[in-house]
Amino acid sequence: MNGLLHTVLRFGTMITATALMSSALLACGGSDANEGTGGAGAGPDGKNTYVLVHGAFVGGWAWDRVVPLLEADGSEVIALDLPAHGEDQTPLADASLQAYADAVVEAIDGASRPVILVGHSMGGIVVSQAAEQRPEKVKTLVYLTAFLLNDGQSLNEEWADDEGAEIKTYASVSEDMSALTFKEGWAENAFCQDCSPEDIERLESHLREEPAKPFGEPIHVTEERWGSVRRVYIEALKDLAISPAEQKSQYTALPCDKVISIDAGHAPFLTKPQEVADALKSL
Repeated sequence: MNGLLHTVLRFGTMITATALMSSALLACGGSDANEGTGGAGAGPDGKNTYVLVHGAFVGGWAWDRVVPLLEADGSEVIALDLPAHGEDQTPLADASLQAYADAVVEAIDGASRPVILVGHSMGGIVVSQAAEQRPEKVKTLVYLTAFLLNDGQSLNEEWADDEGAEIKTYASVSEDMSALTFKEGWAENAFCQDCSPEDIERLESHLREEPAKPFGEPIHVTEERWGSVRRVYIEALKDLAISPAEQKSQYTALPCDKVISIDAGHAPFLTKPQEVADALKSL
């Protein structure tokens, strides 16, 4: 029995199949999003390069409101589509955690300087895996209400016990267990309960089947590589997809430089783009 099906049966319903959604070395400390200006790690010209990695059920389009705010000072921003997301037409069967990481590494390799690498939600495991491959090219890792996991952990394992993740009640899995999607009401009731009606319509219009395979794949990271990169966590205090309690348990169990809090649901890139941009520019 595969891990995804086991999760389905564990919760007693097919919809919870998306349980998709070590020891600590250092606890993260709280911080304010406005701390600092320009970013301590900015290049000689005062500019940064940001690589923005979306989470499940969205694509690179999710960052559209954040990108121009980061580009305003001349910084470089790369907001890619992961395989089988957004406009990318990779077949679901070919989507994997390694394929995701390879796409991000390609973006990092194409950047003009070491990057600030940002992952949202599921994108947290992707940026961790990418940083393991290119630690020398990642200046700071940022987890935006994202999964911050240790070596050998998978999304399914970590998320299954998150009782505050209300989005589980909206999730469904395909008959062949290869894809995940949501039932009606997912966006306004759990994914982005603080979104405008226009934003809800946009989320629903972009909804695609989500490859299930990567959720059960463990990340493989080491302290020598991934562990050498500075980390920051941006928590969303009203999140119903990864509960605030779950976020806190993750960022207190693994090393971070600081924690920034945003009073938003699971999609602050839509509802609080200026706060997200300000937080990123402060790094």
